[in-house]
Amino acid sequence: MKLFIPVLFAATMLFACSGTKQSNESRVTETIPPAETTETEKVEKPQETDEPNEKITEETAEETQPVYKLNEANWVIERLDGSEEKNVLLTIDDAPDKHSLEMAEILNRLGVKAIFFVNGHFLDTPEEEERLKKIHEMGFAIGNHTYSHPTLTNISEEEQKQEIVSLNERVKEITGVSPAFFRAPFGINTDYSKEIAAQEGMLLMNWTYGYDWEKQYKNPDSLAEIMVGSPFLTNGANLLMHDREWTKNALEDIVKGLQSKGYSIADPDLIEVPKKVK
Repeated sequence: MKLFIPVLFAATMLFACSGTKQSNESRVTETIPPAETTETEKVEKPQETDEPNEKITEETAEETQPVYKLNEANWVIERLDGSEEKNVLLTIDDAPDKHSLEMAEILNRLGVKAIFFVNGHFLDTPEEEERLKKIHEMGFAIGNHTYSHPTLTNISEEEQKQEIVSLNERVKEITGVSPAFFRAPFGINTDYSKEIAAQEGMLLMNWTYGYDWEKQYKNPDSLAEIMVGSPFLTNGANLLMHDREWTKNALEDIVKGLQSKGYSIADPDLIEVPKKVK
């Protein structure tokens, strides 16, 4: 009997300790889910793969009805619904060099879209890759401006294909999405470059007017004035700009000047584009 009492006491104490531990663990477990949820949210977003991003983007593009089509006779965009609303298209070449990301941030703040036409030689470093990725993530369309900006009529068909297709692959590698637009360097195409662009599902695009490479317009004030006051400004005009410091500094005045004249800035994602040849 004397032996039984200590044993019974020990068993009782063990049970009590066990109950205390379970109670403590239960309280700790209740505080873990919020922390796990927060951490999971932080981890899941960076872990999103390029493949799902591309799938969502392409499905969305297929479901979205186009609002504009490109007139290849004069490179203006035309509304498919017959509306008389005035629109212009903004395009920026030589991205993502030194100023493209800031230009995208300005446009994003103003709530308007543009096409950024990319060159492969501006995607050589992780920093340049990150610029392009950020531009894409802000919702801007990415166009193909060839890998190294050659005059296409001066190179072989094999080289032309490499210039165009390799850049598409590079852009897709970084953003998860292939370009939907193609602009040849200097606006000079060949029959073969047109064929490759069509096979890749890209809309061939030149421009209506641009001025930022001309000496007298290499300052923000004169550039903004001519871009808004150009005699070539018309409904659907396709405006060409470049990744340049003076263009970046003129950009907000250009957008606001166009809007003050009653022009809306077209969303490139609403332009009718060809399907890729499989």
